[in-house]
Amino acid sequence: MERDARSADRPRPVRALAAAAALALLAACAAPPPFQREEPAPIPPTASTPGPGASIALAAEALIGAEYRYGGAGPDVFDCSGLVAYVHRENGIATPRTAAQQYAAARPVARDDLQPGDLVFFRLAGNSVSHVGVYVGAGRFVHAPQSGGRVREAALDEEFFRERYAGGGRLYPAPVTAARPSW
Repeated sequence: MERDARSADRPRPVRALAAAAALALLAACAAPPPFQREEPAPIPPTASTPGPGASIALAAEALIGAEYRYGGAGPDVFDCSGLVAYVHRENGIATPRTAAQQYAAARPVARDDLQPGDLVFFRLAGNSVSHVGVYVGAGRFVHAPQSGGRVREAALDEEFFRERYAGGGRLYPAPVTAARPSW
């Protein structure tokens, strides 16, 4: 009864204020933050933003060590043209399936003008293009070499590839460049 006597002695406004403060604290926990962050605007492509070629080269490099399997087109096993098709598809670019079809579809690129993401083609036997890799820069390319092998990096200057080089090409869209003013 002592408790009832004490509470009876308290003035009612103090109890009302305490209840209101408790409710305000609870409401504050459920309230949204005072401001909402907006999603950042997409960054327009610039010289420092990787274009499709750089993205293709990076995707190919990320697959180094994956197992070779004839007809493999990812995500864990690849043959040479399957590797090319996979990294292009990952970048939203439709690509023919075989090395010969990729060679026929690619826009030619001179060896001295190769950029990361371009393709390098080889004639391993006879006159037909039968092997392809993704150029990654500095005279190097990533390819899926043969049965029992793994995706690896190689150099265009290696004797085997130098003797069998058929050409370079590009399947990704050319970057959009601003037109020159005609004044």
